[in-house]
Amino acid sequence: MKYAVYTLGCKVNQYETQALETMLCAHGFEPAGAGELADVIVVNTCAVTAESGRKSRQAIRRLMAKHPGALTAVCGCFSQLEPEQVKELGADIVFGSGEKQKLVDAIVNALPAVEIDDPFRRKHFEPLPAGAASGRTRAMLKIQDGCDHFCTYCVIPYTRGRVRSLPLEDCAAQAADLKKRGFREIVLTGIEIASYGKDLPEKPGLADAVEAAAQAAPGVRLHLGSLEPTVITEEFCARMAALGQLCDHFHLSLQSGCDDTLKRMARRYDTSAFLAACDRLRRYFPGCSLTADLICGFPGETEADFAQTLSFLEKCGFFYVHAFPYSVRPGTKAADMPGQLSHAEKEGRVLQARRVIDRLQQAYLEGCVGRTISVLFENEWEGHGDNYCRVRIDEPVERGTVLPVRITGVEGDKLLGRIN
Repeated sequence: MKYAVYTLGCKVNQYETQALETMLCAHGFEPAGAGELADVIVVNTCAVTAESGRKSRQAIRRLMAKHPGALTAVCGCFSQLEPEQVKELGADIVFGSGEKQKLVDAIVNALPAVEIDDPFRRKHFEPLPAGAASGRTRAMLKIQDGCDHFCTYCVIPYTRGRVRSLPLEDCAAQAADLKKRGFREIVLTGIEIASYGKDLPEKPGLADAVEAAAQAAPGVRLHLGSLEPTVITEEFCARMAALGQLCDHFHLSLQSGCDDTLKRMARRYDTSAFLAACDRLRRYFPGCSLTADLICGFPGETEADFAQTLSFLEKCGFFYVHAFPYSVRPGTKAADMPGQLSHAEKEGRVLQARRVIDRLQQAYLEGCVGRTISVLFENEWEGHGDNYCRVRIDEPVERGTVLPVRITGVEGDKLLGRIN
């Protein structure tokens, strides 16, 4: 039996898709090759924005047209939120954002079903096989799921439920297994990893989970998923720097660079606390790259508010920022707030932000020239530096190796270099 998969959204979805593939392969399924018809198609959806929902529906239709007659299974946050819409598209099996083992059982037995649970009733972390999609050099290890923050714009707590964490001993065991399987980098991911451990009896923190993974997988690079700035304390930075295994890239959840907007979003920090977190990271990880997410055109955001945000991006000196327009998510507090901006206004602000972002990215890349960066090579010529920049070299190397590269120049959004 051949399968085809399509994944939308975050690294957690990517992780869960590779876990689904691992479990399907254990039942004798094989990925469909280029041009081959699949017997089963799986679409792992996203609902973080209205555009994500549209793309999810589009992907379901496209794969069904490409593989006529295939058993169609849909899972993820969009199907958790809108199961009836997914069923109306013609899906045979509709699951939400949990119960991946049950989903695999339904696929294996070709049992049409619509099974959507209440995410707030989920009490335990669902164990899934860690790893990577076929051919990848870095693996993902999901250590946390769910979110307790309920920011006014965000629907994810309603699709993922409360915080649930992978116990420390399991973090260590899965990291050790990934090292044994030859992976040279592990991405520790989750919906909101800064809240790791608050649901566990011993109340370990994120630093404890990272240390457990590092001790179990010595010599393997560790890459952290998206971080709330509140977790980036002096103690956290000191403990992480002492490991000597952390990648020099940190993705921070910003959303706005204006304090008034952050309050309306119900974020748990202000711009001064965020900037202090950036400064701490740069002290402990000199030369590190910082990236962030930015919502443009939040309800009530004035031109002056947005100007503050653009100025704040410059202050932080990001390597890259994912800027996107605010999207109304029914059921969230922001959906009913006054001062909703037009589509044109929001898109205009995204374009303004991207001009600043492009300039910041160029400045960071040029600042890397002359430095030596550790690079994990995904192919003979290119790889990712530990600062998450793409690096191309002038002589071929073995895929999957980690080598020091002296940066000699910049070409577009890539660094150029030679083996040191």
